[in-house]
Amino acid sequence: MSVQDKFVRLGTDNAPGQEVRQKTDGLHNVMRGEVLEGRPVDFSHGDVDAFTPTPGAFEAFAEGFARGGVQAYTEYRGAVATREDLAVKLAAFTGAPVDAAEGMILTPGTQGALFLAVASTVGRGDKVAIVQPDYFANRKLVEFFEGEIIPVRLDYLKSDVAAGLDLGRLEDAFRQGTRVFVFSNPNNPAGVVYSAAEIGAIAALANRYGVTVIVDQLYSRLRYGGVTYTHLRAAGIEADNVITIMGPSKTESLSGFRLGVAFGAPRLIERMEKLQAIVSLRAPGYNQAVFATWFSEPAGWMEERIRLHEAIRDDLLRVLHAAGITARAPQAGSYLFPRLPQLAVSPADFVRILRLQAGVTVTPGTEFSPHSAASVRLNFSQDHEAAVRAVERLAALAGRYVA
Repeated sequence: MSVQDKFVRLGTDNAPGQEVRQKTDGLHNVMRGEVLEGRPVDFSHGDVDAFTPTPGAFEAFAEGFARGGVQAYTEYRGAVATREDLAVKLAAFTGAPVDAAEGMILTPGTQGALFLAVASTVGRGDKVAIVQPDYFANRKLVEFFEGEIIPVRLDYLKSDVAAGLDLGRLEDAFRQGTRVFVFSNPNNPAGVVYSAAEIGAIAALANRYGVTVIVDQLYSRLRYGGVTYTHLRAAGIEADNVITIMGPSKTESLSGFRLGVAFGAPRLIERMEKLQAIVSLRAPGYNQAVFATWFSEPAGWMEERIRLHEAIRDDLLRVLHAAGITARAPQAGSYLFPRLPQLAVSPADFVRILRLQAGVTVTPGTEFSPHSAASVRLNFSQDHEAAVRAVERLAALAGRYVA
């Protein structure tokens, strides 16, 4: 693959915040009917005006700023005191020890952690198992580093008690020589949580075949209805074969601070630090101070955030199901992944028409899997009323263009 092709395949047109650059050429031939009026809603990312950052985040940042150079120029893997504090919190949350000195790195967002983790484990020709559908950057990064993708389907509409991972296909991928397995739990975009049995099977297969696993657990705190969550690192996987990625981002509305953390195998953390040293040096120095608010929110704050998101989720599902649109209830996170009916226009055109006629921006399902062209992803961390009205417009427009 040429350098030019590598960058073409990365693509950014449908990335969060890029809606103003999306093309509209040729749509005059397929658009019909009146524009559906309502407040524009961008479901490609959460609304931090509707869900404001963790209390005390700005004050923690200001304290970091006041510390000056000692905070601005931490070591590349992050401030020692911050890592030590996080190691205790993350060990308690995930159920397995965390090595603050050798087994953790602070990064510019979880996206930065994912980049470093994939770059540290995937080389040209390496076989990498990727779940479909799953977070779009997993596939794009593996392609960029010229790995060979071995797809593993996630039948998330099949059951409401498991994520739906094809474990037989996963083992086949491992037998074929897969070196790395990358997945998100909860799944992004479907919001499903892997069952204890699925996580246990992943751990056992990784151990048997010596596969390194990178698991993105960004939304593992925002869980609904008492769903059971099993952390891979506490499920029997060999400690030297796993990297866990988390961060105070979407759930806490702290995305703007660009903070992430990766923890796990020291040999891989060391590689990630070396790469970070030449890519971004460190997670933003002053911003690292905001980590002090993570897992230290006021009593009841997280429970209330979950309650509010669950209420939005339920109302949006009622609108979609009433319109005959298939959607599984997310068990965690703030994403819905409805599957649209057969339309008289292409899914790509419908996404653009939806933005122009209804003021609703969504992310196309093809970003997450080639099998998901009929689906769209919605981040429902939005103003409740505005989100409901926007999904009503989506449903009406789908009805207008149904084949």
